[in-house]
Amino acid sequence: MKMSGGVEWALHCCVVLTASSRPVPAARLAELHDVSGSYLAKQLQALARAGLIHSVQGKSGGYALTRPPESISLLDVVHAVDGPGPAFVCTEIRQRGPLASPPDACTRACPIARAMGSAEKAWRAALAEVTIADLARDVDVDSGPEALAGVSAWLTGDTAG
Repeated sequence: MKMSGGVEWALHCCVVLTASSRPVPAARLAELHDVSGSYLAKQLQALARAGLIHSVQGKSGGYALTRPPESISLLDVVHAVDGPGPAFVCTEIRQRGPLASPPDACTRACPIARAMGSAEKAWRAALAEVTIADLARDVDVDSGPEALAGVSAWLTGDTAG
């Protein structure tokens, strides 16, 4: 299943937001990930529209998660950024061409559509099982507990970057 690059950036932002005790400015998130601010802003807006993050206005404003990271799944982020639509859309190609099947002979999805639907169902179930908190724990395991703490300090300006 192919997802947009925005999903990757959105997931990274959600993970680093778990480490910050205060809102993080969008510009700081963009700088951290070396991506254009306008590109990242679109992903942050999608996350906000989905209710996964919210923006805080003012001098110490920025973005923060709206709920505990244990309750935000990867599927939530994929839906926010790429939408909930199916990855595979059957166009009933079997009803085309010189040997086209008549519509009344196509009342059941074809084997290809059934296989793709089954694969997508499994893919979505796997994404639903993993949370932002799981990813943050994996960062700690892979890079050490100081990794996200260092990211948090950099994002909030508590250390020279």
